[in-house]
Order: sequence, then structure tokens, then C-alpha cells
Amino acid sequence: MANAVQEKSEALAVRIVNLWKYLLKHQEYDISRQVKRSGTSVGANVCEALYGASKKDFLNKMYIAYKELGETKYWLRVLNRTELITHDSFISLYSDCEELDHIIASIIKTTKENINNNV
Repeated sequence: MANAVQEKSEALAVRIVNLWKYLLKHQEYDISRQVKRSGTSVGANVCEALYGASKKDFLNKMYIAYKELGETKYWLRVLNRTELITHDSFISLYSDCEELDHIIASIIKTTKENINNNV
């Protein structure tokens, strides 16, 4: 059974792929590719982290997931400001990203503290 961060990052990836399909139907190719790449990368890096070889490997992959999430939020803001997506769609997707952002940031903080306390 998957944990919360894995489930939420996978759910985000599904929503992002659906957004990508929507954008392609409206002939938006460049930003759609970028948001699909970063938005699906979050979950892929979370998954890699969960199979990490060490706590440091786990932490590194979580940092990458966190950075990809930041990029995804950027592209969502651009899509919103250029009115390529509705404001309601933006709010819904962005709040999912914000929730995941808080979870991953907390995981990173806790993992760093555990690593530092075990040194």
C-alpha cells in the first residue's frame, strides 16, 4: 500500500497528464510539454526516493521532487495568467501542488534532522 506522499504525487501526475491532453487539443505545445515533464517528475522522484539506497539518497530524490514541484507551480501560474486554463482549474491544481509542497518539505526537514542526529 502506498503512503500519502506517493498517492498524492501520483494523483497530481494523472491530473497533469489530463491537463496536457487538454492543452494539446487547444494547440498549446510548448508549455504543455514543460508542465507535463515537471508535473509527472514529482511522483517519479518520490517513487525513486522510497526505493533509495540510503537516507541521503532518499533525501536527494525528495529534494529533486520538491524542485520539480516548484517548476510545476511556475508553469501553472503562467497557464493561469495567460488564460490558457480557467482560474478554477488553476486553483484546484495549484492547491494540490501546495498540499504536496507542504508534505515534501516536512519530509525533507524530518529526514535532514534524522541524518544530522545520527552523525
